[in-house]
Amino acid sequence: MSSANRKSEDRDKSLREHLLYLLRDGGAHIDFQSVVSDFPLDKINDKAPHVPYTAWQVLEHMRIAQWDILEFSRNAKHVSPRWPEGYWPDENKNATPDDWHGSIENFTNDLKKMEALIEDPNTDLFQSIPHGDGQTILREAMLVADHNAYHLGVLVVLKRLLKG
Repeated sequence: MSSANRKSEDRDKSLREHLLYLLRDGGAHIDFQSVVSDFPLDKINDKAPHVPYTAWQVLEHMRIAQWDILEFSRNAKHVSPRWPEGYWPDENKNATPDDWHGSIENFTNDLKKMEALIEDPNTDLFQSIPHGDGQTILREAMLVADHNAYHLGVLVVLKRLLKG
């Protein structure tokens, strides 16, 4: 193997490791499980003053958006939900603890699937997704990390406000 090829493979491996670190709550991001695992279950349907959504709604939004990005990234036949209503749960639904835990499980499983896509050396991170309009797996992975980090911050604030 030439040194140029080795350098290219090293860069590819390094980029994948950085993406996985970011997706797995690396760096400045709080990790998903530490936010949701001890969220007070009796507060998941409560709204904090001047906040238009509940923790349950934020968690479900995170799950739906991440699922949509994952499916878009790997399935040409995937149809995204209508924006914006398809990316949020019914605002009148009160979630049960089972709903909360089910969302956590589904979110975690989909995140692992996105990580597997990044880990796969056959995944070209820079190639345009054939059924997209210029998106790449690299862009979609960064979108997942960015969106999740943003909404985890929202959940942290809600957790603090609702614990009172």
